[in-house]
Amino acid sequence: MTQTEKQSNFDKKKLKSSPNRQDAYQLLHDGSLALAQVEANGMKIDMEYVAKTMRKTKKKINYLKEEIEQTKEVREWKAKYRKKFNLTSTKQLADMLFNEWGFTPEIFTGKGDPATSVEALEILDIPFVQQYFPIKRLIKAQSTYLRNLVVEEVNGFIHPFFNLHLVISFRSSSSSPNFQNIPVREPTIKKLIRRAFIPRKGQQLVEIDFSGIEVSVACCFHKDPNMLSYIKDKTKDMHRDMAMQCYKLPIEEVTRDIRYCGKNKFVFPQFYGDYYLTCAKNLWSSIDGMNLKTVSGIPLKEHLESVGISLLGACNPKEETIPGTFEHHIKNVEKDFWENRFPVYTAWKKKWYAKYQANGSFDSLTGFRYSGYMKRNEVINYAVQGSAFHCLLWCLIRLNAWLADKKSCIVGQIHDSVVADVHPDELEDYIAMARKIMTEEILEHWRWIIVPFEVEVEVAPIDGSWYEKEEI
Repeated sequence: MTQTEKQSNFDKKKLKSSPNRQDAYQLLHDGSLALAQVEANGMKIDMEYVAKTMRKTKKKINYLKEEIEQTKEVREWKAKYRKKFNLTSTKQLADMLFNEWGFTPEIFTGKGDPATSVEALEILDIPFVQQYFPIKRLIKAQSTYLRNLVVEEVNGFIHPFFNLHLVISFRSSSSSPNFQNIPVREPTIKKLIRRAFIPRKGQQLVEIDFSGIEVSVACCFHKDPNMLSYIKDKTKDMHRDMAMQCYKLPIEEVTRDIRYCGKNKFVFPQFYGDYYLTCAKNLWSSIDGMNLKTVSGIPLKEHLESVGISLLGACNPKEETIPGTFEHHIKNVEKDFWENRFPVYTAWKKKWYAKYQANGSFDSLTGFRYSGYMKRNEVINYAVQGSAFHCLLWCLIRLNAWLADKKSCIVGQIHDSVVADVHPDELEDYIAMARKIMTEEILEHWRWIIVPFEVEVEVAPIDGSWYEKEEI
């Protein structure tokens, strides 16, 4: 039986509004076969570029290490640890920052230790740390990402595993190397690593992803009318609105970067169970970290000061927030977000968790059952994340089958996107088919989807790298 015939059989199994366990198994089975094909296809790597970049990166790391070792801080660090001195040790760094130099930690790990992540240390705004960050990033780029490409490369290709059986949320995972963890947020490292990923000769890389898929799928669970309105009414923009509220800005002063902070430093953290203290810290640190200014060019902290906010606040969960601080303001924004803006969503979260407590399990919209001990946020998030990924998986199965007799092929999968190596002659047809499957056919297949789905398409030039992709 050909892949197309298998897909045809799968298509005949029209799932109900509430898929059952057998439906979920079938999706997992067909998805495993499709992802096995993706693994076999492999993604081409520019190994000449990788070797050259590793040499240059090593020299850059050595140069930056020589510079930072002349600082007073490193001399004190060396004096304390002597032969055990290790510039890349986060444990030693935390000891020096918070015990020796007296800085107060703002964020802690799950074990209660002071965090030394980029996000945690950016809040402290320490000159030494700003000098330390580039070294840390380059070392990780060298030792983790570039080295893994060398280790896993076979005849100029890598063949990452895409697993469907390892994650409790029933999303996929990736390994050897982890294709879903290729840097994208830090611009310098993103460019350094993603330039290594190239298409087959004469072809071009195309990445198509669902836009806001998890927010859309969450709506299919809680059906909050205000959030449904945000998704269905294209004149509305939740992320822009929250950026306006968080930074006290009129709509005409919201830049793309400010909207990004509203989305990634407030909206998504709130959806995934974070709370105002962390949001306030991250929104505040982003002002300096991203050099945020209004459309009129006014520095954002200067703007906030003009509306009565000049300090972040203590951000101590054991202390009451002080009116006039940014922390107090974001606490009020959070209260308004859940009590006034999305009250139906709030009620659903309480009801959903109570049902889990009573039954010890819950089902996703795609028929998967989650059971066992889970935290409150996990109970709320897992079904949404899993169902959102299954939408992507269902589309990938169909798209992979359609490509069976073509020159183009799928070479990678991230939680809400598909990466393909596409022949220019097939580019228009591939994009059109992907759009059809991801925005039309899936809505016909799963009747529980009550919101429109949208996709974003990014295409790299012929023979261009993954880094060079641009949205079309």
